[in-house]
Amino acid sequence: MSRWTYPLDALPELPDAGLRALVGGKAANLGLMLGPALQLPVPPGFVITTEACRAFLADGWPAGLDEELRERMAEVEAAVGRGFGSPDDPLLVSVRSGAPVSMPGMMDTILNLGLCDATQAGVGDPAFAAECRVRLRTMFRGIVGVDEPPEDPWAQLRLAVEAVFRSWNSERAKAYRAKEGIADDLGTAVTVQAMVFGNLDESSATGVVFTRNPATGEPGLYGDVLFRAQGEDVVAGTHATEPVSALDARLPEAARALADAAHRLERHERDLCDIEFTIERGRLWLLQTRVGKRSPRAALRIALDMATERDFPLERREAIERVARILEDPPKTTTGRSGYLVPLTTGLGASPGLASGEIATDPSAAAEAAEAGRSVVLVRSETSPDDVHGMAKAAGILTARGGLASHAAVVARGWGIPAVVGAAAVELGAGSVRIGERTFAIGEVISIDGSTGEVFAGRLAGATEPVAEAKTLLGWAAELGVPIGAGDASPAAAAVTRGAANLDDVIRRLSTKGFGTGQTIADALLADGAIVGKLLDQLVVDGLAATVAGAYRLTDAGKDRAAELLGADRSAWGGDAAGEALDAFVALDRRMKDAVTAWQLRPPASGDGEPQVNDHSDADYDAKVLATLEQIGVDADVWLAPLETQSRRLNGYRPRLARALELVKGGDQRYVASPRVDSFHGIWFELHEDLIQLAGRTRADEVDAGRA
Repeated sequence: MSRWTYPLDALPELPDAGLRALVGGKAANLGLMLGPALQLPVPPGFVITTEACRAFLADGWPAGLDEELRERMAEVEAAVGRGFGSPDDPLLVSVRSGAPVSMPGMMDTILNLGLCDATQAGVGDPAFAAECRVRLRTMFRGIVGVDEPPEDPWAQLRLAVEAVFRSWNSERAKAYRAKEGIADDLGTAVTVQAMVFGNLDESSATGVVFTRNPATGEPGLYGDVLFRAQGEDVVAGTHATEPVSALDARLPEAARALADAAHRLERHERDLCDIEFTIERGRLWLLQTRVGKRSPRAALRIALDMATERDFPLERREAIERVARILEDPPKTTTGRSGYLVPLTTGLGASPGLASGEIATDPSAAAEAAEAGRSVVLVRSETSPDDVHGMAKAAGILTARGGLASHAAVVARGWGIPAVVGAAAVELGAGSVRIGERTFAIGEVISIDGSTGEVFAGRLAGATEPVAEAKTLLGWAAELGVPIGAGDASPAAAAVTRGAANLDDVIRRLSTKGFGTGQTIADALLADGAIVGKLLDQLVVDGLAATVAGAYRLTDAGKDRAAELLGADRSAWGGDAAGEALDAFVALDRRMKDAVTAWQLRPPASGDGEPQVNDHSDADYDAKVLATLEQIGVDADVWLAPLETQSRRLNGYRPRLARALELVKGGDQRYVASPRVDSFHGIWFELHEDLIQLAGRTRADEVDAGRA
């Protein structure tokens, strides 16, 4: 009986409970496709379990594993009719890691394992064999850490498996697990499969496909294919791909097989699926599947379409529940905008949409006007946390300074509020605003186009309204009694340990945030919401806080108390030490701003042109941005840990950042930068604000110095 390995086609026979913990997510998905319900074409292979990884890390190479590897490999040899290490018709394999949970940085892949001097000639075409061997050498050097793979294929296999096992305890992996709350004793599985070659000949290809368009939700296969290429060529961005529809003309039988597999997978998962595939000499092979990422608008259309398709197994109630968070603040569309008006000035289009309203230069006045039912455009030189209560209620935001990564730009995009930033021709005066050649009194109406960056006098024809799919789904929700905006019930959110808080803790957090609801303050303090609610009410009774536009902010007396606490915190740490910490933070901060901006805005297709709003239709692009953000989180965690012992004011930031990233990984895009939740950007901004204040500096000074 096997102890350390399982054939992939045996996985459907194992109990579902604990399967992913034993064989990892990748192998579990392969087993799903091989199971009796689907019986899809998956290259033969086997998985080395997480138990083997744990045994290796504790006591070295597990006894009996070599024998099992040879037994499993013999089964693969029999299935494909080739021999591992055979000089005449060699079997080449891929080695892929697969932890039970997503572990960025551990998902290593080695292709073409088994190539050596003795087997190269048996592969066939010399040019093809030379290309495959170059890939093997490159991957071996980067992952295994040796310049040249051994000539013995079995030695190659062992080195590759050991490298994946050891990666579980790399410094990066340990830091990531500590931040994410992932147990250190899980280990990673290793999947070994027969290679299938998309680069073999003109009837071979590789690609990634979604069962529906992840940007729009439109039904039909959507994705990329590369003919005569291997899988990493598709995601590397180094080759010009073709739309998957190109298969229809060039490899029609494979195209039909792919469409059938996609149809069956989507109905089995009852959701949008993301599929990796390879076609070797016209035959389709599936390498991976998962539930696919999608844009917010696509999520609405997919839920709507699936619930209305007669034979699709998704009920209306579940469809609404899937997108309830999106329906809290649904995507908007702009209608009726005239293109023939002359703008007063043009800044940077930071957040798309059309907004018209009376000018307000004070955030509190903007919030009060909005509460009274009037539409407002908040005009500021630049924004800060103190402005957020007004930003939240404004129809649009216009700033004279700042770029696409500025506070105003990121917050507006996170909220879906039209915004124009960096409009240098905007000058704020006492009771008036000058825009270009005209001066406007406070209360006069202007319009902004957050797509083009243009600013206009008066109210423009046109409107911003929820997209049609949102209207229909909200109607269903009302009809079925499904609550929208019921709060964050995700497992990652519930997993945070909620502690106690006191009045001074609440004052400190309100001082940094500028304003907040009871829930957002509780989230920021990692404290029980009921306790924080009572503390906030007490601050109001004591005259230290007031409610504005449904949220709390400090009064002048509260700000005085916040200043006393800041002074005590600064003295306890030392201004010089705080200044050094702030100086060290600047490089991390620039990386974070670049990452969040890349998440919200895609670079122009060519060298010139304007960035475009990221519609999250490109899963590979998003994955790269999130990997960058996660690495920043790891680096910040390592940097911040020792500082917590020096300043109590910095306690809590590490678990909050970890929680935000975990929620993003779980598919909740709000937790990248939305001001409505305790997002990564929001937490990071507060951390920066605390460091600035503790160092005795101001954000305006930091902005002028190019450091914020």
